[in-house]
Amino acid sequence: MTKEQEFLAYLKEISLLQEAVGLAEWDSQTGMPEEGASYRAEMSSYLSGMAFDKSTNQTMTEYMTYFEAHPEELSAFGKEVYAKTKENYDLNNNIPVDRFQEFMKLTSNAHSIWVKARENKDYSVFKESLENIILMTKEFIPLWKKEEATNYDVLLNQYEPGMTTEILDNVFEQVKKGIIEIRQEIESKGTAPRTDFIHRSVAKETQKEFVTKVIEQLGYDFSRGRLDDTVHPFMLNLNRNDARITTRWDETDFIMATLGVIHEAGHGMYEQNVDAKYDYTPLAGGTSMGIHESQSLFNEIIVGGSQAFWSRQYPLLQSLTGDTFKDIDNDVFYKGLKETKPSLVRIESDSLTYPLHIIIRYEIEKMIFNEDINLEDLPTIWNDKYEEYLGIRPENDLEGILQDVHWSGGSFGYFPSYALGYMYAAQLYHAMNKEMNVEEILASDDYSSILAWLTENIHQYGSSRKPNQLIMDATGESLNPQYLIDYMKELYFNVYDIA
Repeated sequence: MTKEQEFLAYLKEISLLQEAVGLAEWDSQTGMPEEGASYRAEMSSYLSGMAFDKSTNQTMTEYMTYFEAHPEELSAFGKEVYAKTKENYDLNNNIPVDRFQEFMKLTSNAHSIWVKARENKDYSVFKESLENIILMTKEFIPLWKKEEATNYDVLLNQYEPGMTTEILDNVFEQVKKGIIEIRQEIESKGTAPRTDFIHRSVAKETQKEFVTKVIEQLGYDFSRGRLDDTVHPFMLNLNRNDARITTRWDETDFIMATLGVIHEAGHGMYEQNVDAKYDYTPLAGGTSMGIHESQSLFNEIIVGGSQAFWSRQYPLLQSLTGDTFKDIDNDVFYKGLKETKPSLVRIESDSLTYPLHIIIRYEIEKMIFNEDINLEDLPTIWNDKYEEYLGIRPENDLEGILQDVHWSGGSFGYFPSYALGYMYAAQLYHAMNKEMNVEEILASDDYSSILAWLTENIHQYGSSRKPNQLIMDATGESLNPQYLIDYMKELYFNVYDIA
């Protein structure tokens, strides 16, 4: 083998270990017996440690040094892979393997503790685990830090390369102002849609049959994926031929699971359409969480929020649910579906107020890592912000600080990706409409041209292009939050009959 072939074979070993860890963690969140948590944490941390060691050990150091001195021995593809591998190596080579293993063990155990805390609606059950995860994250930040201005910038950069608190403060202020203005207009001039039918009972099996058909039409390939039940919905990509999605069901709230599955399918479709040449390299998989969320939120909010889309799908829902929605016509159904009102739970919020949920989490995470707040006060801080931003206050920790799985996995800096993804999705929708009439396609029997456009402009590249480059190439400009504000204004003025 050439030196490049040896290098790629070594990266494949790392990829296979990471896939094994992913499969173990998927099982822990979908079907593992509760008492198996500590054993699973041991296994996951051991395998993660092996993968981490291979990514930073002497062998990897030698590859990094060799190709830095002999770049001519790399093909064009090899140079792409080397650059990404070097980026990951530079990020992690200062982290001791034993501390990384300890962190993985801590977060693996924390998930089951978080589930117990939710069951008891009691933050105190989870508090010690969260504090330990935060402490270890703070231990790693100086080892990760390069040029970033603040500690929280270090964390942001791991999920959205190049993103900073300075950028987000400005963007979020613009989005927040836009949402407030739209809500004020709705309150003063709007006619509220009928919503009494939204919580009519729909059996889990019927919901699953409906949403399975929908996401297949959108392009999610079940021969390379599957749908399972979990506490908190997620997508896990083991590889481009095994991108799994999960959801939770509520028979009196069929919209939650329906839009949740459509959301996760967007993640899965991204992974299923990455170019095969990137298999077993660090370039396989999405380039950032913001871009990833742009694909899931395009599915959930742009597609799932389209009246044209529901004109095509609502008859299917009616046929599967018998008389449940027989008395509700398509226009009434759609407008009721898009009602906006404050919600305590992020994944149950409407598409207008959704960014406010993200801004709350962003501000709290900044406080944790840039201001060293007392962690004892987190539930109160959370509740106060919900009262300030949405005018509602959680009555218990399940509705409040325990609702998201992210902190149990140490995913600090992730939440802003949701809002960035929403902004990217609106910008991509605007650009896509320059080449095709998206609403006409959503009203038709064939959605394939939408998936083809996203694959051509986003999916195929995996992690080979940075988020800012992808958005610039796809839309002709850098991130512009105004497209999201304009999109929400048009949608909600239609729903609330504001001329």
